[in-house]
Amino acid sequence: MATQAGPHSAFWRANPSRTSVAIAVARRLLPYLVEATMVPTLLYYVGLMVAGSGWGIMTAAAWTYVAVVRRLLMGSAVSGLLVLATAGISVRLLLYMFNDSTFVYFAQPIARTVVTSMLFLISALAGRPLVARFATDFCAFDADVGGRPAIVSLFRRLTLLWAAAQAIIAGVNITLLLTVPVAVFVGTAAATAWVVMSLSVILTVSDAVATTRRDGLRTAVGGGGRLHAFIAA
Repeated sequence: MATQAGPHSAFWRANPSRTSVAIAVARRLLPYLVEATMVPTLLYYVGLMVAGSGWGIMTAAAWTYVAVVRRLLMGSAVSGLLVLATAGISVRLLLYMFNDSTFVYFAQPIARTVVTSMLFLISALAGRPLVARFATDFCAFDADVGGRPAIVSLFRRLTLLWAAAQAIIAGVNITLLLTVPVAVFVGTAAATAWVVMSLSVILTVSDAVATTRRDGLRTAVGGGGRLHAFIAA
């Protein structure tokens, strides 16, 4: 999946194995996840333990806003995950400020996860799969590649996969929120999300590699770890 690249492009490995593709995707995905989810969750948990839920919320929000400003000042692209995280934590912060309710603070992202799952599902059924919009964060490809029937079908399958993943996360989280203390909820919900996301990434990479190879596409990993897909000359 990626900008069209020819046989003379400066790639260090052409047609990499599934492991190499997974490593390339992980190298791009992990920093985004750490920045947009892991660090804010950790900061919230520390703030909760040290000074209470309000401080945890403000600390997590401050980190997220600083991350966005830092990227803008450095001229770096703001990842789709960071955009979603910023929008989500902004709404959660406003809700907490007006309701002073930890339950409301955590219920909002669960509702957002449900809506996200529905958007993934609707986009797949409507023939405009959302995965196609996020794919370029991890793999460069041009319109000729993205428009191939096999790739269009791949994006639809993966969009349905991620719709299911979001639904599972939302279901587990609402169950936890209603049954366990906040301190237990924070860690358990984060761990659940990581497990589901990791499995989804593995399935995504496996399906993507198998599909591109069956369709006769070439893949390559650039020196910076950037994954490319292109039509063989």
